Amino acid sequence: MLKRCFDLLLAIAGLGMIWPLLLACVLAVRLSSPGPIFYRGVRIGRGKKPFRIFKLRTMVIDAERLGGTTTAKNDPRITSVGHFLRRYKLDELPQLFNVLIGDMSFVGPRPEVAEYTDQYTDAELEILSVRPGITDLASMEFHDLQDVVGPNHPDEMFRSRVLPRKIALRLRYVHEQSLLGDFQILLRTLWLLLTKPIWGHRWKQSNSPTRANS
Repeated sequence: MLKRCFDLLLAIAGLGMIWPLLLACVLAVRLSSPGPIFYRGVRIGRGKKPFRIFKLRTMVIDAERLGGTTTAKNDPRITSVGHFLRRYKLDELPQLFNVLIGDMSFVGPRPEVAEYTDQYTDAELEILSVRPGITDLASMEFHDLQDVVGPNHPDEMFRSRVLPRKIALRLRYVHEQSLLGDFQILLRTLWLLLTKPIWGHRWKQSNSPTRANS
């Protein structure tokens, strides 16, 4: 109950502060390419309940039909504005509406598509015992997922190298969650976004290159 109250207050305050930025992003999407403003992909939430996520559209129309579910590095399906929105996670801003509705929380395991949750083991199904979130431990570790999966065979790279680690971090969150921990994750996420150019450059230097609208 405390976490839900925290989510509601923060979502209302957040929308009140960022609506000019969100409006600018909406106009940029509308003017840059044909198609809907929002991406409303189906994700699996708490208790295996499916819901439609709110994201600003960053890819061409029918992107999932034109390619796999994982977005590769330099993926041609991403629009010019979409590259910028994705880099600074601005496409995630509309998920504040998902928080208001109750489908999501600010902090929690990032929601996956049924293709992956249907393969969860009994132990991994614990991930679906909590509300999915806008950010979590895995979001910070894989902040530049397109660079991690690389340009070739991104779906295979995601399944073999990224997904197991994400699942481990999501289970860790479920077992260790607390309001203090959520607050720390929010602050770390904000810091990483504000220092994105430098932090991203360092990550690429120290790691060898290793989904759509994940």
